[in-house]
Amino acid sequence: MTLEDLVRLRRVRDLMDRDYAKPLDVPALARAALMSPGHFSRSFRAAFGETPYSYLMTRRIERAKALLRRGDLTVTDVCFAVGCTSLGSFSSRFTELVGESPSSYRARRHDEGAAIPACVAKIHTRPVRNGEANPAPRPVA
Repeated sequence: MTLEDLVRLRRVRDLMDRDYAKPLDVPALARAALMSPGHFSRSFRAAFGETPYSYLMTRRIERAKALLRRGDLTVTDVCFAVGCTSLGSFSSRFTELVGESPSSYRARRHDEGAAIPACVAKIHTRPVRNGEANPAPRPVA
């Protein structure tokens, strides 16, 4: 991978960070990187350790967590506000990355982080990738 490729990939990653709520797909992102979709996907994964879709969904879930903590939007509103088009897919991905459903995340108290600056809270509340969330404890029967 050339330095020029890395620069283009970083620009596209920045675009994903900025425009996460817009409809973004691999062909459009590949065009922005001046690469074919296949080459873009492989290069993105090699550079950043995850697929473009996974990166985008992690950013969307990260933003969704912030909106859900506010408590003034429904889960459906948050789903569409972060650029997801399917409530079911959003809920599944949220649960996979966060370890609890969006509705239960929204319902619980978030006072413990109220005094922490947003830039620091963002680091500590960042969703984990690849199903690494700790599953909710199961009741003992």
